[in-house]
Amino acid sequence: MTDLVTLAELGGPLAAIGGAAYARHAHPAAYWPTVGLPLSVARLLASYSSTMDACGLTVSPARWRALAVRATTRREVRPVPPRRGMIWPTTTGLRMRLRLAPGQEPADVAASAERLRHAWGVHAVHVRDVKPGVVELRLVGFDVLRKVRMPRRLDSGPLQVPVALREDATAFVRDYRTVPHELVLGATLSGKSMYLRNLLTRLAAQPVVLVGIDCKRGVELAPFAPRLSALATDPDQAAELLPALVKEMEDRYDLIKARQGIAPCTPEELITSDVWGLPEDERPAPIVLFIDEVAELFLVATRKEEERRDEMVTQLIRLAQLGRAAGIYLEVCGQRFGSELGKGATMLRAQLTGRVCHRVNDEASAKMALGDIAPEAVLAACAIAPELPGLAVVGDTSGGWSRIRTPYLSLADAAATCRATAHLAPDVPALDPFRPYVPPLPVEASGPVATARPVTE
Repeated sequence: MTDLVTLAELGGPLAAIGGAAYARHAHPAAYWPTVGLPLSVARLLASYSSTMDACGLTVSPARWRALAVRATTRREVRPVPPRRGMIWPTTTGLRMRLRLAPGQEPADVAASAERLRHAWGVHAVHVRDVKPGVVELRLVGFDVLRKVRMPRRLDSGPLQVPVALREDATAFVRDYRTVPHELVLGATLSGKSMYLRNLLTRLAAQPVVLVGIDCKRGVELAPFAPRLSALATDPDQAAELLPALVKEMEDRYDLIKARQGIAPCTPEELITSDVWGLPEDERPAPIVLFIDEVAELFLVATRKEEERRDEMVTQLIRLAQLGRAAGIYLEVCGQRFGSELGKGATMLRAQLTGRVCHRVNDEASAKMALGDIAPEAVLAACAIAPELPGLAVVGDTSGGWSRIRTPYLSLADAAATCRATAHLAPDVPALDPFRPYVPPLPVEASGPVATARPVTE
């Protein structure tokens, strides 16, 4: 009887522990605020000084403090850790600021991030430099990239669209004003098309001219035709569309010259201003050019195709070099993009400031995307598992990089968004000949539907 009572008393705690373990694995977003957050805060408060000392983040106290300790107590003067600020809980982790001691730098704290993660029982610790002498620790309680949930509050603006989630639970915002051109690489089924789909539908809600080049007969971009101002579905059409974009860029430069009183004979390379300095009523709408499978523009089989390829590559390089000031931005996607594609490939890649690398088939492809800006990010890109589509490593020419994952968006929902925002497409007369044909929606029958009478014996 006593044994039965003991088992009954232990059943409740064991069930609670088992339920917590199951919730941590299956529903981490619900486990964190109820169980994980209090435990991590308790560990942090109880072991803060000892953890900082073990990580080598303590320094000798000031002389006046050491004298005061010796005068008031006979205890040994111990090194002091960085002064800790308030702990702010979030839906995915914790935020806390540290005031560094004299002689410390943010790199010292970043080097100990892995130790802090294990000591405080969280999934990851990210360090951000706030101002001189102050860093912010962002503790992430669980793997936010396993099931992507975008933050409720998203910062957006003209040509600023949140398109993915970073591993520190913040939104990755694609800002064309800061990073005008971008290269997106990824193997088949790596999530490259999902990234492009999210980016295009987010831009569709803004007064932006969307132009597409999809040499796979339009299978990727054709569903978004209602919102596209121009679409080329093969290299021949692309060879006609690119000169029209270059001509539009030159016309915009002429507009800037006329507004600012610059002589018409001034070369475009010497114009340092851009369309954003024009009055709003005179400013042309920005243009974003999406190129899917850019390698199809480089591959040739005959001498005639080679001449066409050289012309298109030259026009793409001109758009990449001079398009930013004219409000023209490039989003180049492909599986590989190296010098083996032919003349001009490396020069074009050098103009693409932003880099997004999904899962690739070999290390050389990852080096094409990230090797020249963040060599340490190449290993992170090669470690992306096939069962995590949409996971990518993003970097820019500043050398910084992080992991992101794009939320799932069905093709039907993306196409519906583009159809609903078709009226927001700005009018660009130069692109009217390339506007894709949009078939009308089928009209549902509104009257009564006749049904066949049942057959009787």
